[in-house]
Amino acid sequence: MFRGKKITLMGLGLLGRGIGDARFFASQGAELIVTDLKTEAELAPAIAALAEFPNIVYHLGGHRLEDFDGRDLIIRAPNAPLDSPFLAHARAHGVPIEMDAALFVKLCGKKFSGGAGGVTIVGVTGTRGKSTTTHLIYEMARAAGRQTYLGGNERDTATLPFIEKVVAGDIVILELDSWQLQGFEEDRMSPHIAVWTNFMPDHINYYHGDMDRYFADKAAIARFQRAGDFFIAPREIKDRIEAKILNGATLAGKWVEPADGGGAADGWEIALPGEHNRANAACAIAASRCLDISDDVIKTVLKTFTGLPNRLELLGEKNGIAFYNDSNATTPDATLAALRTLVGHPIVLIAGGSDKELDFTELAHELAKLHVKKSLKAMVLFEGKASEKLKALLPKNFPAPTMASNMQTAFEAARAAATPGDIILLSPGATSFGIFKNEYDRGDQFRRAVEVVR
Repeated sequence: MFRGKKITLMGLGLLGRGIGDARFFASQGAELIVTDLKTEAELAPAIAALAEFPNIVYHLGGHRLEDFDGRDLIIRAPNAPLDSPFLAHARAHGVPIEMDAALFVKLCGKKFSGGAGGVTIVGVTGTRGKSTTTHLIYEMARAAGRQTYLGGNERDTATLPFIEKVVAGDIVILELDSWQLQGFEEDRMSPHIAVWTNFMPDHINYYHGDMDRYFADKAAIARFQRAGDFFIAPREIKDRIEAKILNGATLAGKWVEPADGGGAADGWEIALPGEHNRANAACAIAASRCLDISDDVIKTVLKTFTGLPNRLELLGEKNGIAFYNDSNATTPDATLAALRTLVGHPIVLIAGGSDKELDFTELAHELAKLHVKKSLKAMVLFEGKASEKLKALLPKNFPAPTMASNMQTAFEAARAAATPGDIILLSPGATSFGIFKNEYDRGDQFRRAVEVVR
């Protein structure tokens, strides 16, 4: 498929997706250049995982313009800047640019004739809840006996290699962030079943404050659908796409509004805690029904699915203290959801970090109320601009948070403040850069700290 093709992979990373993409192209016999802003030392584990391939050349610690012309294909990094001079250089030289998830869907279109005889693509996006919703749909499809693959923005999983496995009738479920959906926009295509959980401010630093652009990128999940496709989203999202993106035209896919719990409000049992997870379940139920999965199967999964790592994950109780890992809460809204779900128990909160130029006003107000009600016992903040913004918004009588430059310091401070019956909650509401490699590294470090508690 790609034998002898000159391909540049922009972005290797450490989460596994870039490694999987590099392995896919290298094993196909491509002449592959891998370029990344990170250095060789920083990427040593990823490079070691690809040691078997002599046809990979690494240009690390920065990008070079010459790697973006004279090539047959560029696979761009999901978070490449909107004004990347390297991608502009490739376009100016007529080099095709693709993103991995979108390229996979395009290759499926070539491999199969489409329709019922092809592969059904389910795409899930949203500011919050997309991972949980994606996994719920995946588990429901598997429980129904359908051959199903899980990809997109999935840790340690590359989507492109699925093209060598999928056969007619399979289902591929993709978690898609706004960056990945830029690839769908460029290719003018959308998944057969599109799910959009919600829309909230996020990535303001990347979009330079332009939330309309953020919305437009996400809108690619539905705007190129065809008759026979399905779009599951709250009404306000559907209406905004039609008014602002389609200039008054109607979406081609059939719109399905997720009910409150999609039936869960009528007494269905959901193992996941919190109102936000009821909304996620509603989206998953609607999508699964579009896949002709029975309500009996759906109900069974809802009763047993308890959640994902790093997402309000109960790690256990030790010495009467419960530990919750919500490291993937990278926005104030996500931390608010965690606090409101766990209300009723005294909480020691570990939060803060780097800033995405988000507004922490509502979170600060909630923290102040919880302190007055004695529901928030103490707060530990990772050093960073987000923490400074949050501290500035807290009332003068709010106890000074403990500041920490690493997980060990933060964890020890939280334990010192907690007593039996309390909850220690890691829910940063901010990004991890500067102290941790990413939110997964942050969650993994918290998990290890809990494991050694005696």
